[in-house]
Amino acid sequence: METFTELKELTENPHYQAQKKKILRALTDDMIDLPIIDLIKGFNELPYCFTLQSCYGHFVYNGQKDSHNFDPLPAKGSIDKVEYRIAYIAFCIENSLAGRKLFEALKEIPAIDPDNVQFCCAEWFWERQVNSYALQVEPDRFKYEDTAIIDFQEALHIEKIRNEFFIRLNELLENTRER
Repeated sequence: METFTELKELTENPHYQAQKKKILRALTDDMIDLPIIDLIKGFNELPYCFTLQSCYGHFVYNGQKDSHNFDPLPAKGSIDKVEYRIAYIAFCIENSLAGRKLFEALKEIPAIDPDNVQFCCAEWFWERQVNSYALQVEPDRFKYEDTAIIDFQEALHIEKIRNEFFIRLNELLENTRER
């Protein structure tokens, strides 16, 4: 899955509400990674936003073969290479005042670490759903991929960024709800 293409401008979508209902009707809790289930539900409760797909981001390595592993990386170890499976959330945003405010707020999230966090579009999402965007945690050199083989020290760094990424998204959601 290639997630990264340059950002597109929000466009009119008269079918937004019907599309949101259809997507959310098909979404079940078992489709969402447990650590982010409340975050995804929270964004889906906003009238001007819904999620299309998401992944918490997983680290697979010698001794850890579960491709949906939620455990933190060991603090130290003799791990040489790690397969990192991208953390991301794909959103659909309504072209409304509230939607545009959310869009602008989401554009700030990459400031966590611009070399490893991108706000982007994915052409294959956009073809199915206009106004779809993805926030992803992926080293810039792999931003076009959904997995990357990285060394252990970089994996520790990416894990820290991924954790901060989801903290910031939770804060953004809480601030949005308070408005």
